[in-house]
Amino acid sequence: MFLRDVIGQEEIKKRLVQSVADSRISHAQLFTGAEGSGGLALALAYAQFISCTDKKEEESCGVCLSCNKYLKLIHPDLHFVFPVNTTEGVTKKEPVSDDFIFKWREMLLENSYPTLFDWYGKIGIENKQGIINVRESSEIIRKLNLKTFESDYKVMIIWMPEKMHISSANKLLKILEEPYENTVFLLVTESPEQIISTMLSRTQIMKIPGIEQAPLFEALKGKFELPDGDIQDAVRLSEGSYNKAVEYIQKSEETEINFERFGAIMRLTYSRNIKGILEWVEQMAILGREKQKNFLSYALRLVRENYMLNMGNNDLVRLSAKEKDFAAKFSVFIHHKNASQIAEEFNKASLNIEANAYDKIVFLDVALKLIKLIRQNPG
Repeated sequence: MFLRDVIGQEEIKKRLVQSVADSRISHAQLFTGAEGSGGLALALAYAQFISCTDKKEEESCGVCLSCNKYLKLIHPDLHFVFPVNTTEGVTKKEPVSDDFIFKWREMLLENSYPTLFDWYGKIGIENKQGIINVRESSEIIRKLNLKTFESDYKVMIIWMPEKMHISSANKLLKILEEPYENTVFLLVTESPEQIISTMLSRTQIMKIPGIEQAPLFEALKGKFELPDGDIQDAVRLSEGSYNKAVEYIQKSEETEINFERFGAIMRLTYSRNIKGILEWVEQMAILGREKQKNFLSYALRLVRENYMLNMGNNDLVRLSAKEKDFAAKFSVFIHHKNASQIAEEFNKASLNIEANAYDKIVFLDVALKLIKLIRQNPG
């Protein structure tokens, strides 16, 4: 992967390039940032740059033998570790990353900004927890004991080290403190607080911020054929996460429907239109539970954003253009007296739907509570 393919993060890229130019490549680096900020993409591009045999000033050449193999993720001196578990096809007691390496490469070549959920779905363990077990640490030590095949450096990318079993993490401490010659560890995490402190202390920490709006907009515009306004909405709601922006775009149709449902129930409860409320409840009841939960989650978000708007925290508000137009009039009804109560009712409804409660009763109960709450006087 090229550094230019990493979305935004220009300051981080410059620091990484400079570390190579100054021959000050830290042997153990921890890239930490929220999901979708690009930690794994940066690690891949940095590893390719380190190993390139004909580096340009700020980029790997893309044509040398090393780059050709890196672009296919098959360089013999590039190693990966990531959380795994047993599957129908891999039944051994302690599976390791190499058992899934073909699927891993396939996923990364399609998407260098994967989520943990993407990976679990790729290997079919959605209902299990992935783990990096102690056998994996033995494999890491074995691989790094070997001489380099083609590059000056052996690079070990560990994705989600927070998923390491405590025994696995402890086994790596010595090699992180006293690394083999020309060995580089690149650890990529979203939850550094879950990594044991003794491992953290042996790494150089690089904090990856959210992606800046301008490069994120350009990346999305190149991927989706949408009006600029829709892309700007996705960027604004993404909180600097490429994944959240893409998810918002892909769910835009469902979001539009949920917006109409939310507006409808708020108007009906404010006007105390019981007939209309009962019809709304019937419409909600014919949806599947996942769509019902999705609506309730959306409703919670709109209540939160409208409360923030009412409190004057405009800079923190994340609303689409259409939602903003609605909120301009609606936000006055969500205030310090009722916001937490309304949110609690939607949250309680979501938990009840999750527990397979009778949906008509759940949604009717929410609506009847809203009749009282939406008209509360903020004074």
